[in-house]
Amino acid sequence: MAEWSRVARRIRVPLGFAFAILYFWLARPTWRFLALGAVVVVPGLLIRALASGHVRKNEALATSGPYAYTRNPLYLGSILIGIGFALAARSWWIGAALLVMFVAIYVPVIRDEESFLRATFPEFDEYSQRVPRMIPRVTRAPSGDDGCFSMELYLKHREWNASLGSVGMFVVLIAKLYFMPS
Repeated sequence: MAEWSRVARRIRVPLGFAFAILYFWLARPTWRFLALGAVVVVPGLLIRALASGHVRKNEALATSGPYAYTRNPLYLGSILIGIGFALAARSWWIGAALLVMFVAIYVPVIRDEESFLRATFPEFDEYSQRVPRMIPRVTRAPSGDDGCFSMELYLKHREWNASLGSVGMFVVLIAKLYFMPS
């Protein structure tokens, strides 16, 4: 399983680009579903943006901001973005493919990352007892870290790329709606 985690980590981005081709081919957008998708994509982007402004990769265990609600806000945001684009595409095939990709790629990567965090940060076990892996808590977990959002970290992690990519995807979906109606 550890070997697959390493493979999954390496192929997740190239696989995403390959999936994008399939996505645009299968997508059958309508204005209603584009709007519905956007309603789900935007919170996903916001969660990712907030999380990226709190994480200091390999330096400290992130427990403030969205990390006080879920251990994996970046992946939670990605899941919401994926669900939103599946809705915008109006295709069950895309939804099914996203589910398979999440289970096959992201579940092993999350487990591998947690093993790294456990080995690197002694406080991870206690943190993982207070904060759920994926589905967020309703209330903020006490963390002792009241860290604030850092625009410097947000920019360092280049999280704005997710927003630009999402806008680009919506533009292509709108173009498909106009020029290749289903």
